[in-house]
Amino acid sequence: MKFDIRETARERVILCAHRGIFGGNIPCNTIASFDFAIAEGADMVELDVTKSADGELFVFHPGMERRQFCRDVSIRKMNAAEVRELKLCNVDGAGTELGVNTLDEVLEHLKDRCYINIDKFGDCPADIIACVKRHDMKDQIILKCSPREENLAVIEAYAPDIQFLPVIKADNGCHEMMKRKNINYIGSELLFTSEEDETASEAYRETLRRDGKLTWVNAIVYDYRAVLAAGHSDDAAILGDPEFGWGWCADRFDIIQTDWIGSLSRYLEKTGRRYRK
Repeated sequence: MKFDIRETARERVILCAHRGIFGGNIPCNTIASFDFAIAEGADMVELDVTKSADGELFVFHPGMERRQFCRDVSIRKMNAAEVRELKLCNVDGAGTELGVNTLDEVLEHLKDRCYINIDKFGDCPADIIACVKRHDMKDQIILKCSPREENLAVIEAYAPDIQFLPVIKADNGCHEMMKRKNINYIGSELLFTSEEDETASEAYRETLRRDGKLTWVNAIVYDYRAVLAAGHSDDAAILGDPEFGWGWCADRFDIIQTDWIGSLSRYLEKTGRRYRK
């Protein structure tokens, strides 16, 4: 299967499932959560990576052990054999039969099926890139982190050919700087607390668009105090105003990250927004 994210964005709004689809007895960042997300219409899944003490890469959000295992453990302090013995908990804190998948397992399972956004890339870049190249999947992968100089130096050193999105709240010269870097810069994840912010403006999106760059918006709400898209969120959509929550995002951005992939996909289909005219 051929993956060309710019061509995909010309065809349709790209929908990214934040840590897959999880809830009930299905924990996030698992193969089960990713399979469900794809079945519900995800073009892309977002995942996190944590490295064990002996160097194995696991698909797990760093620091979430207490919530997801209901135990005081740390994958970073455990060896891989110990991590494989862990079982994830469901939303009620009850144990499940699901363990933590390795990045190798997840990449092989998702090969030729969807785009994959690897978050927390900066924690172990060389290992992650080696894994991506081992599976020959660079066209499916999108790396994402803040455009701090130390992060960009790592990307230039380890992943100049793999697609990358800086995460920004204000440009401050970022776009022009990124164009000069030896990085496969495909666009930006834009954060904004107000529609008046630079990163929310049509003028800024047009600047990126003119240079062939994609725009990513977050409908997710991981903390109500951390406003990511001026209130145009999953919460707004599912609590009664999908036009404000999702329609606004779909009319302006190329990629939407959501925790409600099926509902978002169906809403965009219903309103004629899923595919570009």
